[in-house]
Amino acid sequence: MSSRPAPFDELDRKILTALMANARSSFAEIGAAIGLSATAVKRRVDRLRETGVITGFTATVKPSALGWRTEAYVEVYCEGAAPPRRLAEVVRNHPEITAAMTVTGGADALLHVRARDVEHFEEVLERIRAEPFIRKTISVMVLSHLLPESPEAGASQPAPQDATDLR
Repeated sequence: MSSRPAPFDELDRKILTALMANARSSFAEIGAAIGLSATAVKRRVDRLRETGVITGFTATVKPSALGWRTEAYVEVYCEGAAPPRRLAEVVRNHPEITAAMTVTGGADALLHVRARDVEHFEEVLERIRAEPFIRKTISVMVLSHLLPESPEAGASQPAPQDATDLR
């Protein structure tokens, strides 16, 4: 199999735009909007999935409906040079961390954390700080979303019911 990426043209972009706007759109609906048959749209979507352009389909849910009422971003500062692989292992152990990335600037990583309430957030923060290579954290609580339709405004998993559900 070739390591070159598959051709990606304007029709693929239109299909992706339609799916990003509404992943439940049928191939026929997308095809009618961009001038392709449903079968041609399906072939292109299949190819986009096989080549890793489309990585999945999800539902965006109001976080409070799932029990997440508190949200924050946490800057993480590490002792020495913590490899991204080690940071990834740590964040996977915290179900409240919904996104994590290494960043430029003073911090080593930025975490997006959702919690049931401030008390739960504090407990999550204590668990993160307990990692031996984490020197300090700086947290910023989210008050409101200025772009409520953005993926960051939605949730992908329900909040744990109690402390026994936490890792």
